[in-house]
Formats: sequence, C-alpha cells, structure tokens
Amino acid sequence: MGRKKKAFAALIPAFTLVATACQGTPGAAAQPYIPVTTAAANPAAYPAQPADGSGIPRLQGAGQTTPPADPQGGQQPGGGQMGDGGQMGDGGQMGDGGQMGDGGQMGDGGQMGDGGPIDGGQTTPPTDPQGGQTTPPADPQGGQQPGGGQDNGQNGGQNGGQNGGQAPANPSLRADQFVDIRKAPRVRQPRRSRQASTGVFASSCGVNKGQAHSNPDNVLAAPGVVNGAHHIHDYVGNLDTNAFSTDETFAAAGTTCTNGDKSAYFWPVVRLRNGQDDSDRAQQSQADGNVGSIVTPSSVKLQFLGNPRSKVTAMPRFIRVATGDAKAVTNGLKNAHASWTCTGFENRAFTDKYPLCPRGTKVLRVLNFPSCWDGQNTDSANHRDHIRFADQATGQCPQGTKAVPQLRMTLAYNLPAKPLAFALDSFPESGHDPVTDHGDLINVMDDQLMAKAVNAINGRAGTRIKRRR
Repeated sequence: MGRKKKAFAALIPAFTLVATACQGTPGAAAQPYIPVTTAAANPAAYPAQPADGSGIPRLQGAGQTTPPADPQGGQQPGGGQMGDGGQMGDGGQMGDGGQMGDGGQMGDGGQMGDGGPIDGGQTTPPTDPQGGQTTPPADPQGGQQPGGGQDNGQNGGQNGGQNGGQAPANPSLRADQFVDIRKAPRVRQPRRSRQASTGVFASSCGVNKGQAHSNPDNVLAAPGVVNGAHHIHDYVGNLDTNAFSTDETFAAAGTTCTNGDKSAYFWPVVRLRNGQDDSDRAQQSQADGNVGSIVTPSSVKLQFLGNPRSKVTAMPRFIRVATGDAKAVTNGLKNAHASWTCTGFENRAFTDKYPLCPRGTKVLRVLNFPSCWDGQNTDSANHRDHIRFADQATGQCPQGTKAVPQLRMTLAYNLPAKPLAFALDSFPESGHDPVTDHGDLINVMDDQLMAKAVNAINGRAGTRIKRRR
C-alpha cells in the first residue's frame, strides 16, 4: 500500500442530513457503562485484578470456561518471529505469576503489563511539534518496545527457544466463548452527584458501508508501519487515516461526519467465519488468521458523555485515545474495557464472551474510552498514561487529571445466534477472543466544534447542526 493515499471522499455520496449533535440529559443508557467480568478459570492467562481507581472491574465468580492458552513461545506465523513485539517466550514466567506495572516496573512474575518495555528502562520518545505529542512506534494496544522501537520479528522465535521450549499453536476460537446474553453480568453505573455533567454530544459519521475506508494499519500505536495491526480496521470520520497520517494530513482531510467533525474513529472488523473475503487484502488477512466476510455495522453511534462528579473541559486537538487491549489474552484484563451485549439487553454485558442474542435483536459492541486527561499531553509512550479512566465505583477522576468528554462507540450488527458463526479480527496469537476488542480515537474537532460539545455535555447549550456530507 506504501504511502499512497486513496481519496475516499469520492465514495461518499453528497446528500444533506439533519443530525442532532447535542441532546438533552441522557437516560440510563448514557451512563458510564461498566460490565462485571466473569471469573477466569486460568488466572495465568486472565490474571484477576482488584479495582484500583482506573475503571478496572474486579473479577467475580460465574462459571467462566478456560480461556485460550497464552502462546508464550514468541513464535508467530511465518517462521517463528516475534512479529509485533509484545510476546514473551515459552517458559517466560519469571516468578510467581505477577504482572509488570504500567510504567515498566517489574513485579513478582512474568506477565508484561500495559506498555512496560521488555528490557526495563524506557527511553524518552520523540516530541511531536504539534503540542508536545509523542508518537513512538509501539506495540498496538499494549507492550511498548524498548526505547519506543518496534520489534518487527528479528528477535522472534529466539525468545521461545531460549526461555524454554517450543511455541504452542495459536489459540483457536471456541464454542464456549459464545453465551446467551441472559447469562451475562449486570452493568454497573456510578451514582451521579449534583455537579455531574449529564448532556450528550453526538457525531453522525456513517458505518463505513462497502469497506470504503479500511486497512490493517494502526497510526495511533504503530505509526509508519504498514499492517501494524495485523487485523482490519473500519474507519469513519477522517478520510485520511492510515499508517502515515500526521496531524497536518488529518487537518487537511475531509470527513464522513455530518457536523464537520474531522476526528478519526476506528475499530477492528467483525466477520462471518464461513463467508468469503473478496477484498484485495484477503491474502494478508488469511496469513494473519482473519478469515471470512467482513460485516458492516447496521449502525454506529459516536457519543461524547459527561462525568458523574464534575463538569467537563475541552480535550485538546490531536489527542490520541485508545480503549481496550488487543493483547488482553496475554496482558490480562486490566485494560479490557470493551463490552458485548444485545439490543434490548443493554443492562447486561460480557467483556470476555460473545453474546448469543434472541431472535429480532442485534449484537452490540460498546467501547467506552478513558476521559481523565493529565492536562498536558496528547499522547504517551504506552498511549494510556496521558488519559485515564475514572474510578469505576465513584466516577471520580484520578488526582492530577481533569474530566474531558468521554467517547462511547456503540456498534450494532445483524449476526446469527450460533457459536463460532462470527468473530472479531485479532492478532494471530489472540485467537479472536472477544476480550481483545478495542477502539481508537484521534480527536480532530476544531475549537468551535469542541466548545459546542463541551457546552452540550455541561448542559449550557443544545444545537441542531445541518451539514452536507
């Protein structure tokens, strides 16, 4: 694909839409959406962690089946290479099964945490002239490479051999990962205070019909790396988004959003497993273990919500925000914030199961984003430290951060209620596990539009915006 960019604007029909960008006080559905995650039978693959003020659910018992094995050999398809770089070798349990913390400090055991470099100390990433933004090439959604570098495979199967044995086969999708939605845990929501910001601001940006804008890149986590995600992303909003996008190209590009929002919104696609992939990327997708026909969402809701404890302030232009963890199978559930539910059953949701929905209902993916900004940075080395989740119980932002609009993506799909019939695109070693669901936002709203969003969320204004697509 190289650096050549396709002009997607020609694929978007010109028609006039009337979109309600600012809505009134939302009901229960617009509250922070925090499902309880079922307990895992294999704590090595899904380590239980208590809530620590960053929106992490405490695992609770409920008949979870054994998750797919963690491919600890570091061997990827194509000759035992590490590939994306975040994988430890087989036998890499270095202690008691503890975790490495967010900042790369080693705990008691062998699992990497959220962005900790394999070799310890992390070097200072380069500074982007656009407002202090850091954009080091990193492991998408997880393990940061030493010094911000990307391991493209040179150190691959060596880790597996040196640390103890052959790498097992990549995990496969399993029928027990599909469960009736009526068995899902109930969703928990923080109680609102009188200072809460309860409005909603929405951008209507389409559903990426016909795969008009998609690729296997991840400009947020792996800038400059073609096929850096090893799975296909759907894009709506900014028409430029690919591995080589910059703040300048984002600002100059068009958008699919009806209110002029140039933000980039993206997420991994869902496929019907027995369908045919006729795209020009089918061979690469198959090599990455992602097979079947891509399903276009029947609807995409992009809503910016408030905070249960305070008003919100504007988020900076070009801030990078990620939710979920594409490597949660190996990293653990700490950053697994995506939820799976069904229309009509939104009070229940799974984090680690695909829902089997009753006839006449749709599968919903709910992706809630962090919204407590450090007030300074538009990115960080692990793409998480600059913006964090509020406390799951209280909705309070951590000390030293301020509440900004919280993005919630709600993606609806018409999918068969049959085990193994559909699955999420994933890294080869993640086995399409629903716990790896994730999404990304690069905010490119101009100051005027962001001010409208903040005012709507804080309850000071309501606006109906009419724009030509």
